[in-house]
Amino acid sequence: EIETTSLLGKQGCVLNLLTRTVISAQLLLGSIVLEKITEYIVTSCRNKSSIVEAGALEPITNFLQSSDPNLQEHATAALLTLSASTSNKPIITNSGAIPLLVQILRNGSPQAKMDSVMALSNLSTHSNNASTILKTHPIPPILALLKSSKTSSRTAEKCCALIESLMEFDDGRAALTSEEGGILAVVEVVETGSLSSREHAVGALLSLCQSDRCRYREPILREGVIPGLLELTVQGTPKSRVKAQTLLRLLRESPYPRSELQPDTLENIVCNIISQIDGDEQSGKAKKMLAEMVQVSMEQSLRHLQRRALVCTPGDLAD
Repeated sequence: EIETTSLLGKQGCVLNLLTRTVISAQLLLGSIVLEKITEYIVTSCRNKSSIVEAGALEPITNFLQSSDPNLQEHATAALLTLSASTSNKPIITNSGAIPLLVQILRNGSPQAKMDSVMALSNLSTHSNNASTILKTHPIPPILALLKSSKTSSRTAEKCCALIESLMEFDDGRAALTSEEGGILAVVEVVETGSLSSREHAVGALLSLCQSDRCRYREPILREGVIPGLLELTVQGTPKSRVKAQTLLRLLRESPYPRSELQPDTLENIVCNIISQIDGDEQSGKAKKMLAEMVQVSMEQSLRHLQRRALVCTPGDLAD
C-alpha cells in the first residue's frame, strides 16, 4: 500500500508538471500569435477588416480575460489597432469588448492600461458607443491613469478625448465632479498638455459649464483654470481658441453680453472673472497672463498691419 501511494504521488506530480507545461506552452503560443496578428493588421486598413472577417476577434476578446498579463497586453494592443478602423468599431462593440477594456483599465499592466484607454477613445467616436462605455463606470480609472501620466503624453491626450466624449452625459459629468481632483486633473492638461490634449480638455470643461453653468462654474474657477484659458485664446489650435473664449464668457459673473458702453471684449470678460477670484496668487497669475495676452495680441495686430503695408501699392496708399 505504501508503494502504491508513493507511485500515485509521483504520478500526480508528473501530471501537475505536464499540465503546467502545457498551459505555459499555450500562453506562449497565444502571445506569439497575438503579436503576429498585431504586426499583420497594423500595416493596412484592409488587413484590419480582413482579420475581423476571418473570425479572429472572438479569441482576441477572450484573451482579454486571461490571467496572464502578457496575453492581456498583446490582446489589448491588437484591439487598439483594430479599433482604428471605422468599420470594425461596431463589431468590436457587439463583441462585448468594451467592459473588458474598462476592466483592464482598472487592473491591467501599465502598458495594457494605456492601450485600453486609446482603444476606448477610438471606439467612443462611433455612434452610441460613448453611452455604452459610460455604463461601465470608466471615469475613476480614466482619471487615475490621467493623473499618473505626463500631461503632454499621448495617453493624456486619449484620456482627455474620452473624458470629453463622456461629458455629453449627465452621469459622466456627475462622475467627473464627484471624483477628488477630477476637474483639477483636466485643468492641469489645459495648462501644460499638448495642443491636442488641451483642445480636448477645454472641450470637456466647456461641456460641463454649458450643461449647467450655475452648478459647474465655481468648481471650474476654483481649480485656477483662467491662466490656461488665456494662453489658449492666443496659442491654442483654432478649435481651442473658440472653446476657450466661449468658456471664459460662461465663467464670468454674467454670461450675457454687456451694453455698448461696456464692450464684450475678451479683456473685459477676463477682468470681470479676475475680480471674483479668491487668492492673491491665482489672481496675480491671471492678471499677468492677461497682460501677456494683450501684448501678444497687439504684436499680432502690428505684424498684420505691416504685412498689409508691404503689399499695398502707391495707388492704394493714395486712395
